[in-house]
Amino acid sequence: MEYKNLPDMNALATLRAVVELGGVDQAARALFVGQPAVTKRLRGLEASYGMALMQRRGRRLGLTPAGERVYAYARLVLDHQSALLEDLAYLREGADRLRLEVTFAIGEHLLPELLLRFDERHPEYRIESRMGYTRRIQTRLATGLADLALLEQAPDHPDILVQKWLNDELVLVCGPNHPLWGRDQLGLDELTRQRFVLREPQSSMRATLDGALAELGITVPVSMEVGSTDTIVEMLGRGRYLSFLPRFAVQEALKKGELRQLRVQGLHISRTLWIARTRANLDNPVAEAFIRLLRARADEGQGTRAG
Repeated sequence: MEYKNLPDMNALATLRAVVELGGVDQAARALFVGQPAVTKRLRGLEASYGMALMQRRGRRLGLTPAGERVYAYARLVLDHQSALLEDLAYLREGADRLRLEVTFAIGEHLLPELLLRFDERHPEYRIESRMGYTRRIQTRLATGLADLALLEQAPDHPDILVQKWLNDELVLVCGPNHPLWGRDQLGLDELTRQRFVLREPQSSMRATLDGALAELGITVPVSMEVGSTDTIVEMLGRGRYLSFLPRFAVQEALKKGELRQLRVQGLHISRTLWIARTRANLDNPVAEAFIRLLRARADEGQGTRAG
């Protein structure tokens, strides 16, 4: 493998700064170097690849086709470098922390209660949580940048272990201003005549919904796509839309009469919420304590449904 002409990390950072900040002057100020140093780094980068990476367009510098590719590579390398530094800092600080990743719906509706309960029971431990899409979370788990995840779809990766956590379903709901508010049940054909506000296609719940509808050979008209379940709930209360949302996200609104569930003949979208972790984190004491809390939460939910 050839290592002799590898580009310098500072040079990659300089190219990224020039592109994203708009020029050499701005990059020099952001990097706390002089303009000649920025120019020298860019020329060194071009020498490493043997191609021109930037060209002047009027008064501005722009990327050449080769520069576009190197810029994309620079972003990837620098983002991975940042993640590596974060991971090494985690290792230096000891084993009393848990890096937890959750999907957006779980983060909005289930995580706050879980974190508060965990802090009450284990004040000696610290959880760092973040929300994301399933695919990104799976990547962070597999590369060791996360210790534990709560997901709406089970990852398919040899290094990631999954356990069932909670049973859930996607339910059709509307607000009090909708013409269907007094109805209890709809036919499948009626869905195609409604207006829907749904989560974005990258979300796990949307992927599950689209798959279930595709199996029945129907599509629904989507007026808007929104990246927050809470925002959709608020919109349903004010507008004349329908939405499919997780039961755990709307159960309180259903109890209070703020939303109404509409059952659909021939359509029931059940699913599982998952606990995911890597094989390398099987001995993490914080993860074990948090999983015990998750199990207790699941048992409480089953008791509530049985009652």
